[in-house]
Amino acid sequence: MKNMDNAVLKVDEKGHGGFYIKEGEHETGEMIVHIAPSVITVYHTEVSPEAEGKGLAKKLLNAMVNYAREHHLKVIPLCAYVHAQFKRHPQEFEDIWRKVGDKD
Repeated sequence: MKNMDNAVLKVDEKGHGGFYIKEGEHETGEMIVHIAPSVITVYHTEVSPEAEGKGLAKKLLNAMVNYAREHHLKVIPLCAYVHAQFKRHPQEFEDIWRKVGDKD
């Protein structure tokens, strides 16, 4: 488990898991991912209704992006939120964005 600016990464031995944010005892945000040797696939990002508007999705995104860069992984953004951020700011993510048709 790694702490990344309030986001904690938890994955099992097969690379399935996610980045999670807790406030007190309550999990308020999650980004579901699968980490493989050369890519990290992002499936879903969710923030609990009571925590919306606090920038938690952005914190999860930043934690995942930092992890990808630190471990030299490309990102496959299947999650609508992450894909929208990548499309909105392509220059910010071009170094890690694995687009359809890209090779490792």
